[in-house]
Amino acid sequence: MSRNWQELYEIGKRAFDENNFEEAKESLSELLKEKGNFADVYNMMGFIFHDNGRTDEAIEMFKKALVINPAYTDAALNLAVAYNEKGDYEMAWHVYTSAKEKVKEGDHAPYLDPYVKGKLANMHAEIATIYKDLGLYIDAAEEYKKALKLRPQYVDIKTDLGIAYRGMRDYSKAISELEETIKLNPGCSPARVQLGLTYYLMDKKEQAKAQWLKVLHDNPNDKKVHVYLNLLKKEAG
Repeated sequence: MSRNWQELYEIGKRAFDENNFEEAKESLSELLKEKGNFADVYNMMGFIFHDNGRTDEAIEMFKKALVINPAYTDAALNLAVAYNEKGDYEMAWHVYTSAKEKVKEGDHAPYLDPYVKGKLANMHAEIATIYKDLGLYIDAAEEYKKALKLRPQYVDIKTDLGIAYRGMRDYSKAISELEETIKLNPGCSPARVQLGLTYYLMDKKEQAKAQWLKVLHDNPNDKKVHVYLNLLKKEAG
């Protein structure tokens, strides 16, 4: 059975931490066929190659890790060790001193692998939803913003942030967030539904109706929107 890249990462990382390098290599190699932007995966692969005496391949892996994250100290030190074992002492010293300088400077942005970013974003979003459900909209908005800092393209989280702003009665921010979500993904029906609700609460019923009709154009069987439109009809008499 084929595994998705998240499963491959989890299995490979766990196997590596347990020093089960063969199993780790199998999963991490498969992962790199699909996702090539994981600095720590390249570093782990480099370590595995180095452990197997395949120094040249290890060097290539460590170098790829440093291309993605130039401030990755572990990868830099591993690369210096590999160069040293090949007898390339000049390159080993260059890599080592560069790594030390980066640590001293301390002005680089912290690096997080995409998988880790996604997990952290979802954790912040889960906490935010608890706050939102309790009516603590200010706290919810702060957590949603932390999630979006990590994963700005997550339209479901942006939609929830718009809802939180609406709960705070900050309608301008709610509309701005929901409209931006729709720009990112014009087919995001939940954002349009919530934008319509925001307009409705502002007593801008024509704008609300326009958003809900757009939802029905794409999803004619959306029961929630049918309820909202029937409500508008009843209010219109």
